[in-house]
Amino acid sequence: MLASVFNKSRPVNYILIGVILVLSYFLYLTKDTSWTNSYLLILQKAGLLLLLAGALFLTNFITRRNTLSKANTYAMFLFMVFLILLPTTLVNTNVIISNFFLLLALRRLISLQSLITPKEKIFDASFWIFAAAIFHFWSIIHIVLVFISIVFHVSRDYRNWLIPFIAFFAVGVLYLMAGLMMGEGFFETISENIAISFDFTYFENIYQNIALAVFSAIAVLFAFPYIFSITSKPLNLQSSHKKIIYSFLIGVAIYVLSANKNNSFLAFTFAPLAIMGANYFESQENNWFKEIALGLFVAIALLLFTSQL
Repeated sequence: MLASVFNKSRPVNYILIGVILVLSYFLYLTKDTSWTNSYLLILQKAGLLLLLAGALFLTNFITRRNTLSKANTYAMFLFMVFLILLPTTLVNTNVIISNFFLLLALRRLISLQSLITPKEKIFDASFWIFAAAIFHFWSIIHIVLVFISIVFHVSRDYRNWLIPFIAFFAVGVLYLMAGLMMGEGFFETISENIAISFDFTYFENIYQNIALAVFSAIAVLFAFPYIFSITSKPLNLQSSHKKIIYSFLIGVAIYVLSANKNNSFLAFTFAPLAIMGANYFESQENNWFKEIALGLFVAIALLLFTSQL
């Protein structure tokens, strides 16, 4: 049922995913209703919901615009399933903002294969990555993907290698200006996130531990077939698929390095893994298997989600 619904791209699919997002978001927010006493916090929560919706639609846009999968909404739906499976993402403000900026960067880097205005795309991607690092410092690792993209497409022009440094300077100036206007506390926030920690004993309950195990199993299931299938992809799309793999690995690195970590830091892997998952389901010829697998993912995600409310 689910696989057949999301096997196509129809308006009802977007409505369904949007409704699921709104319901799951506000259900999880009921764990702590103190935010309802402040109009400012209410606006903040509404803004974060819009950013989450934007992340979903960006994932779908990147997938469809760059032909990373067929005309379906699997990637968008799987991103939503990951949010339900790891619901701490729904309340982590910095991760939501940072991940949204990284998706804007990924969009520009994937489109670099067209070789249309490459310098503008390199600058935009670098700018968004450095902006993302303000909210979660280790997002800065994604700048590696910029240089990988330059190697793939426009390495012969030495000026392209200098553009990320120009973007860094631009973001640095804006950051200093904002810090001077908002006070020293603005600078302290980013300095606290520079720390590295390999402590993985952060679980608040056993359900978060199980959710991480399930997510890891899904990642292995989607990633390995995707990696080995790249050589069978059209030549003009292979570099884009490789960027998805690198983006996923960088997302894992961000999770591993981050201090004060929790499951929400895995959000940096959601979009690339959802794209891998879309390709996985497309490759399955047995419709019953697709229905059972997707239904099982959703059932486990909902069970773990309700257990953490």
